[in-house]
Amino acid sequence: MDTDGQRNAQGLHCLVTGASGYIGGRLVPELLEAGHRVRCLARSPGKLRDHPWAGDAEAVRGDVTDAESVAAAMRGVDVAYYLVHALGSGSGFEDTDRRAARIFAEQAHAAGVRRIVYLGGLTPKGVPEHALSPHLRSRAEVGRIFLDAPVPAAVLRAAVVIGSGSASFEMLRYLTERLPVMVTPRWVHTRTQPIGVRDVLRYLVGSATLPAEVDRTFDIGGPDVLTYREMMRRYAVVAGLRRRLIVPVSVLTPRLSSHWVGLVTPVPAALARPLTESLRHEVVCLEHDIARYVPDTPGRPMPFDEALVLALRKVREAQVATRWSSADVPGAPSDPLPTDPDWAGGSLYQDERQLPVAASREALWKVIEGIGGDNGWYSFPLAWAVRGWLDRLVGGVGLRRGRRDAERLRAGDSLDFWRVEEIEPGRLLRLRAEMRLPGLAWLEMYAETDAEGRTRYRQRALFHPRGLPGHAYWWSVSPFHAVVFGGMARNITQAATKGMSARGSAQRAGRIRHRRARGARR
Repeated sequence: MDTDGQRNAQGLHCLVTGASGYIGGRLVPELLEAGHRVRCLARSPGKLRDHPWAGDAEAVRGDVTDAESVAAAMRGVDVAYYLVHALGSGSGFEDTDRRAARIFAEQAHAAGVRRIVYLGGLTPKGVPEHALSPHLRSRAEVGRIFLDAPVPAAVLRAAVVIGSGSASFEMLRYLTERLPVMVTPRWVHTRTQPIGVRDVLRYLVGSATLPAEVDRTFDIGGPDVLTYREMMRRYAVVAGLRRRLIVPVSVLTPRLSSHWVGLVTPVPAALARPLTESLRHEVVCLEHDIARYVPDTPGRPMPFDEALVLALRKVREAQVATRWSSADVPGAPSDPLPTDPDWAGGSLYQDERQLPVAASREALWKVIEGIGGDNGWYSFPLAWAVRGWLDRLVGGVGLRRGRRDAERLRAGDSLDFWRVEEIEPGRLLRLRAEMRLPGLAWLEMYAETDAEGRTRYRQRALFHPRGLPGHAYWWSVSPFHAVVFGGMARNITQAATKGMSARGSAQRAGRIRHRRARGARR
């Protein structure tokens, strides 16, 4: 029997790593749409369950640095997508990337995988590898590991990816919108070749069916080669903003400019730094050979302005499928919340509050699920803002990541400096802290009904300290809990009650208008 022919007829079996991230979360539905079967490897598979495609893809637990879990995930797989990196996990991230790539390549070969597909970074021509930023250098090394392995590899190399929610787009967007006059670093004059996320996904999907003999890198980019300064000015035109005044200065090094970007945009300095360092050198595609295997159609690859228009439309219509912050913060613990009865891991501090609510559970849940982002945290805004600024100063994510969707949350979503660890619609929202802390912290919000059928709001803040600094931290901030957490509980219940009253008034007004209209018709 022609096994290869049978597999092609039925679609390929694809393994996607990084499915909780920006590209991976968008690639899975594209592969499913193309008729392939998809298995996702994730440290916390539960975070994938609320994606629209979750019911159509298999999710398995594992980590790319764990050979045993990678081997199990590779069984029966035809094409393995490597979309993860250890950037931001500390000074040893290059070693982690190297080790993970080798494990992935070795286990792919052992499992009989037919192809590895990797999305890396576009490197500048004529610049020795040791002169590259650590970010680009590590990306290049990972690609080389896959090309040196026995399994045929397609290493796609992209520069700036433009799409709603991408880190590059968010950086461009916030810099341009918030600063009508900009003092900018020299890299704004560096030429780069941006590419729309739709074209990145198209090339990734097409790479699954490349001929077996293809084992190489492909440069992928859009049709426009622009400086960052030109990109900002074109964004201003597309967004309907006034012309921006851009004044480059030579004193802003990549390190300094990353802090500047972190101050102005939601992108933290830890992520902004590799993005800005990558702009030190010109990164322009040297070939477009991918089109021989994944043919371009009229208008594809997408022009820069069109990619901007599409990304802005998605943002304004709140249809952002994934964001740069979708992936877990590197190095963040993934252990579940310690349960009260059998918790034996040391101290677990709690701050618990309960209040009755003169509103329905549905009205209360609407407030709970809408927390964060533009709606804020319902207590002492200055205290939350200061905590966010302090977190940014020490390299944390800060309070400005906002929300993916203004009304709906799903497991795994980032929410300012929290991440949704668990959500039971209508009942429970559990958030895990991702700010820099000497310990682990959670915040739980419940919409409940008591024995007499009345609505009740319950809130728990939990903290598991790490060493003496953790204990000192909890006791130093505990005097403020009455203001922060107490005020939060009161204001959430009041917002639910007001929302209920507002809806009741609107319904009454609607009935009155209906009766008047009916009387007029008579």
